[in-house]
Amino acid sequence: MRTLIDSDDPLAAEAVDLFVYRIAREIGSLAAAIGGLDTLVFKAGLGQNAQYIRERAGAVAGWFAVNIDHKLNGRGDEVISLAGSDVDVLVIPTDEERAVGIQLLSVRPQALSLVP
Repeated sequence: MRTLIDSDDPLAAEAVDLFVYRIAREIGSLAAAIGGLDTLVFKAGLGQNAQYIRERAGAVAGWFAVNIDHKLNGRGDEVISLAGSDVDVLVIPTDEERAVGIQLLSVRPQALSLVP
């Protein structure tokens, strides 16, 4: 994604636009299914490391009262929503591999013997 964002190629820009559109589509779909949003969480990979993507996703989700503070987003703060926003916007680091490992061990403790 970083390569696409940094590229001058119009097709790269189109790919980023499509990616952001799909994020917005999923936010809208899920918000409709659960009756609105209290909090929007960006996590792991792109959510945690791509300030530009968070900024763009926040802009297209603005009609949901998602308001990202550009300064907080740029600094990489955990809470990046504007003060007083109806929807809290958070960036939460995750370690998905660790979470899967913990779940595996809770179901199959003998799996620990497989670790080199």
